[in-house]
Amino acid sequence: MIRLLKNKKKWASALVACFAMAKPGWVLAQHNMADMPGMQMPENQQKDSDQSREKKRKPRREESGSEKPLDSMSGMEHGQMDRDHMDQGTAPAPKSGIDHEGMQMAPAHEQGSGHDGMAGMEHGVKHEPPERAQNQRGMPGMAMEPIPGMQMGPMQGGLPGPDARDPDAYAEGTKKKSLGGMEMRDDELFGRVLVSRLEAVDARREYGQNLEAEAWYGGDYHKLWLKAEGEHRNGRLERLRTEALWDRAFAAFWSTQLGVRHDTGQGAARDWIAFGVQGLAPYWFETEATAYWGNGGTLAARAEFKYELLITQRLILQPSLEANLYSRNDRARGIGSGLADVELGFRLRYEIRRQFAPYLGVAWRRKFGNTADFTRDAGGKVRESEVVAGIRIWF
Repeated sequence: MIRLLKNKKKWASALVACFAMAKPGWVLAQHNMADMPGMQMPENQQKDSDQSREKKRKPRREESGSEKPLDSMSGMEHGQMDRDHMDQGTAPAPKSGIDHEGMQMAPAHEQGSGHDGMAGMEHGVKHEPPERAQNQRGMPGMAMEPIPGMQMGPMQGGLPGPDARDPDAYAEGTKKKSLGGMEMRDDELFGRVLVSRLEAVDARREYGQNLEAEAWYGGDYHKLWLKAEGEHRNGRLERLRTEALWDRAFAAFWSTQLGVRHDTGQGAARDWIAFGVQGLAPYWFETEATAYWGNGGTLAARAEFKYELLITQRLILQPSLEANLYSRNDRARGIGSGLADVELGFRLRYEIRRQFAPYLGVAWRRKFGNTADFTRDAGGKVRESEVVAGIRIWF
């Protein structure tokens, strides 16, 4: 029983301590330690603790009193207060150097949130941002005196002053000129001569030679272009076409050509004005299309297409297709109106060097319409098959 009673006392004291810790601080402050059994303090120590507690509470009472609103001060008649006998104190003396009499304050109803209503605060012509300049406008007496020798001129534009620094002062006499080897190479002049066909022909009891060549000279945008194409059979010149053209680039890989054409060979010579385009079509087809206007209003057109199929880096197969059309008959030259002839060829070359390549090939030619009739009347052949061998060179 005695052990149980002792345990119960321990548990009870533990519960009381837990309850005391759980209470807020202001609840514990209201308890007097004298009321707690076994916690009596001597009288002198208790008085000292009470006095210190009172001192701590006084500021809180004053703060709480100062926070009361003025509306609660009822019963105070301010009109009956004798202000002459009230000690209002003295304001601190103004700082030396500031003349407050010269500062004219605008009426209260004219004052705004900015400095516009503060007369006597004029800052002069100092450059300020727009938002600051608006607020500081109308403040006389605050002008900023200009600094001697500091003349602010325009920041950009105009000619340099007479004492401006020479940009070439440290060039050691070197004159301005293009640096050798650093040119863009877009205005350089180049030239090339290409003989694409210089070949011998075996056309079934007819032997001869074919020639196709071109040369140009100029820059990237303008060139002088010369072209020649002809056939020689059994010791006589059958036809020769020469052209002189002015070439002008108008797009990537494309250019226009304007010039003249001269035909010689069988029959009388003919002259034409030529206009056409040439370039690299999609899928790498070399394209050339030209229209001609001749004597008496005769019109003609010529189109040629080429493609290079690289079997290896040196072995190249080149198919070609050419067609000629005329608007009128020219019996003296054996040419009829409409589609005159079409030629299809295949040439296989081996480039020993890029500039020199021998080749072998075959070609088929067919004449149509009135041109075929004129050829039959002259005892010629409408269809021809040729075996060719030649070289291709350029430099």
